[in-house]
Amino acid sequence: MAEGKIIRSEAVIGSFHSADQYSEAEKQELLKTARTALEKYFQAGQTYQPKTDNPKLLKKGGVFVTLNKVGKLRGCIGYIQPIKPLIEAVRDNAIAAAVEDNRFMPVTAEELKDIKIEISILTLPQPDTMENIIKNRAGVVLEQGNRGATYLPQVWEAVTNPDEFFGSLCLKADLGQDCYQDKKTKFSSYQVIVFSEN
Repeated sequence: MAEGKIIRSEAVIGSFHSADQYSEAEKQELLKTARTALEKYFQAGQTYQPKTDNPKLLKKGGVFVTLNKVGKLRGCIGYIQPIKPLIEAVRDNAIAAAVEDNRFMPVTAEELKDIKIEISILTLPQPDTMENIIKNRAGVVLEQGNRGATYLPQVWEAVTNPDEFFGSLCLKADLGQDCYQDKKTKFSSYQVIVFSEN
């Protein structure tokens, strides 16, 4: 099993309220939960039932789990809204990122040893303007009608041009590439705390 050593641990933009900060031990527990969930799923087809008495990890929270292989994205799925206890959301999204991200073929058991897990804990999205999102390099939710998509703040590291960033987000939402210029399009932003295995 890969060690869940934290190599990156910070609020990507802005700062969280002190009550929303997570200790290194709490981050390690969430990384271990994700790793164990993947191992049990692939080795025995079992759903891991994490146990914790930590109220911060039992609180509902928005979270994404990203799987990287040799530095390249291998899967990323999450909940924007806090619909499940954080520790369960990490478990569920770790498995979903491995087998349900339709941009990729499902991860195989043989690949697990080469997979590095990254967890992004989200603040609640708040209505925002595109200008502020660009300025702050924030996480963004784009919505028009019943269609929508999100990019984590980390995407700004790879796609720095705003037109390219929002154009690709429109396509991800199955909208026209210039949907971000439409007055009907709504934007929300959020912050993340991100941490990962080594």
